[in-house]
Amino acid sequence: MNCYGKDSTRAFLLTLSVGLLLGLLLGGAGMAEEVGDRWGTEDQERAYYRIVEVPIPKDLVIEAGAFETLPDGRIAVGTRHGDIYFVSGVDEAKPQPEYHLFASGLDEIFGLAWKDGALYVTQSCELTRVSDRDGDGRADRFEVVSDAWGYGTYHEYAFGSKFDPEGSLYVALGLSSSYHSQQLFRGWAFKVTPEGKSIPIASGMRSPGGIGFNEHGALFYIESQGPWNSACSLKAVKEGGFMGHPISYNWYEFAPNMGKAPAEPKSGSRIIVEKDNIPQLQPYAVIFPYIRMGRSITGFEVNRTKGKFGPFENQIFLGDYTLSILMRATTEEINGVWQGACYPFREGLSTGILNSHFTPGGNLLCGGTNRGWPVRGLKPYALQRVEWTGRMPFEIERISITADGFRVKFTKPVAAAEGGNPASYKVTTFTHIYHGAYGGPEVDQTAPVVQSVKLADDGLSATLVLDTLTKGHVHEFDLGGLRSRDGEELLHHDAYYTVNEVPAVGGGN
Repeated sequence: MNCYGKDSTRAFLLTLSVGLLLGLLLGGAGMAEEVGDRWGTEDQERAYYRIVEVPIPKDLVIEAGAFETLPDGRIAVGTRHGDIYFVSGVDEAKPQPEYHLFASGLDEIFGLAWKDGALYVTQSCELTRVSDRDGDGRADRFEVVSDAWGYGTYHEYAFGSKFDPEGSLYVALGLSSSYHSQQLFRGWAFKVTPEGKSIPIASGMRSPGGIGFNEHGALFYIESQGPWNSACSLKAVKEGGFMGHPISYNWYEFAPNMGKAPAEPKSGSRIIVEKDNIPQLQPYAVIFPYIRMGRSITGFEVNRTKGKFGPFENQIFLGDYTLSILMRATTEEINGVWQGACYPFREGLSTGILNSHFTPGGNLLCGGTNRGWPVRGLKPYALQRVEWTGRMPFEIERISITADGFRVKFTKPVAAAEGGNPASYKVTTFTHIYHGAYGGPEVDQTAPVVQSVKLADDGLSATLVLDTLTKGHVHEFDLGGLRSRDGEELLHHDAYYTVNEVPAVGGGN
């Protein structure tokens, strides 16, 4: 999430927030029109994925920031207020859930993971093991697992992962007041081992929105637009890596395992240039074009519902706080570097999305709040379930790169007349300025020529040959000219692939 200043300027922040909120209310129709025009309409989306309200009792405030499925099928919900509720019945046809308060007194919960009868809770100040020793259903033991970082201001959020196969957890730490690293290791990521050892593994984060694993099991986090980040993005986290924002270099002396601080990036350059000059620098794996694909991307989870959620198995699902929408992403590793694409999915949620979680029933549970920043959704907080209706949408299923272009897969067969015509595939590219300023424009635009297209016999994929692929650029696809064999238009005709590397001939997917 983005922040506009320090605690000492709260009066200014209030004025600014009110102005932004009025801007959204007065100009929100234009923002909604832009998103809706590119995404299709909510009426069309609900035919395939409906949104079901999960009622919240009037006396509860559930600003959900983290979810976990418990062994008995209930969902643990961690809130920004520092409470943990166990919720049953979220997958019922007409949910009337029961809320059981398990723990309270924590701070801004943005990570929950269950192991060996306890919840591991990532809160701003620490990673805490929370358990119920006497079996009465209320937490009575709170143990510090890691407090290896500093905490001093309200904006210093911490985001936690699920357990990796070795039993380690990962924590991504936001900067101090969004712009500084005034407390120990702010802007860093940590690995916390099963033995409780805290190991700093990456620097250079700005304002993470979530941390976890992609569809291949590699560690990723969401980065927010801001200084050194012209748009929100998914980035791969590798031990020893630098994620792009140099303000947290001051803590390298406390992380001897990380070696010396990397060279300073050159403000005004391009990420593709600087990654060649700074070996530790991790490029954006998936860039989310500003507004067209969100403004403040948040928690993510991989769909492993075995078809219960439709045709997007093993894809990453992400929310956006400001626009109250859901998106998809796919990733692949090319020449040792992660990259991939993002796709529109569903708009029309009721509040700012902070996190989402696939339930045992194969639905996507979403929650959040509008506290702190203006959002498109009208409710101050909400829990909602997105479920597949069973009807197959005509969608871009995924895009992967080849040595001379891309392979585009679809959820339904494409009609030969349009699908075999290169003119049906419009591709443009852009990149961003890599600089210390807040955000940044799309620059260096190109328009590669689609030289040929080969539509598979089953109509479910098309292989495009382009005259050029540009490293460091987002390749923007507009496939609005395609039709399915039964005459449907694509539900969403846009997709965005970030190219960091190009596979050798015979490589790619």
